[in-house]
Amino acid sequence: MNNTAGNGFKSGFISIIGRPNVGKSTFLNRVVGQKIAIMSDKPQTTRNKVQGVLTQDDSQLIFIDTPGIHKPKHKLGDFMMKVAQNTLKEVDLVLFMVNAEEGYGRGEEFIIEKLQSVSTPVFLIINKIDLIHPDKLLQLIEGYKEKYNFKEIVPISALEGNNVERLLGQIKEYLPEGPQYYPADQVTDHPERFIVSELIREKALHLTREEIPHSLAVVIEKMERKPENKTVHVMATIVVERDSQKGIIIGKQGSMLKEIGKRARLDIENLLGTKVFLELWVKVQKDWRNRATHLRDYGFRDDEY
Repeated sequence: MNNTAGNGFKSGFISIIGRPNVGKSTFLNRVVGQKIAIMSDKPQTTRNKVQGVLTQDDSQLIFIDTPGIHKPKHKLGDFMMKVAQNTLKEVDLVLFMVNAEEGYGRGEEFIIEKLQSVSTPVFLIINKIDLIHPDKLLQLIEGYKEKYNFKEIVPISALEGNNVERLLGQIKEYLPEGPQYYPADQVTDHPERFIVSELIREKALHLTREEIPHSLAVVIEKMERKPENKTVHVMATIVVERDSQKGIIIGKQGSMLKEIGKRARLDIENLLGTKVFLELWVKVQKDWRNRATHLRDYGFRDDEY
């Protein structure tokens, strides 16, 4: 660790919260400049805390993208809610992100209730402003001001990059002076295996669209570097809950699984900077989202939070 405290260097932890699908992962990927968080237009894509690290000459910002806050429906949902709420107590700043197009609803009300007991400063980030008329934005801002005493209200477009630099400047103002926690070239604290599994899961979700809900996990069985031919060999299992889902993931004559593998491999090669040989299998594990042992096996560990 580089101790740069005392010379004006700012560092701190920033939690990104919000309802599912408001653009938290898109924002995180834009800020760190590469893909570390899975993106999908399906809600509830993020399951674990994902830390993205942005290091600049005067600061280090460590972002935690939490699972979307929502009322849980199963054990996996309980786990995700616990992760999101615990995060709020451990950070220097909270970014509450909302979707400008969707306005204020019961989901936002639920989160603001949770924020009442938080002493950490909270920014309101109104995302997707490129999709609405400026008049609607002004109404939204006024409406939110009445609901909670936000330290700052910042409209952005994470996709287009509008106002993101300004937001980063405002975040720094609220952070304490502190050490550089991570090396300057590190963009996440997650191991490569985790990100590889997330990239495979993203492709499976994206390609199967509405047919496969979030009853899908990816387990990396083996990940091995082969120095002799400069490749990485990845063996992974896609876990689903029902036989019918297994059929969808495999596709006609294996076509769907092949396409998932092809797209995932390109992203993994981009991440690792080397050629990748990817082997995928599909396994049925009935009702795994409600079984604590399976949740632990697939990386959802209560004792870490």
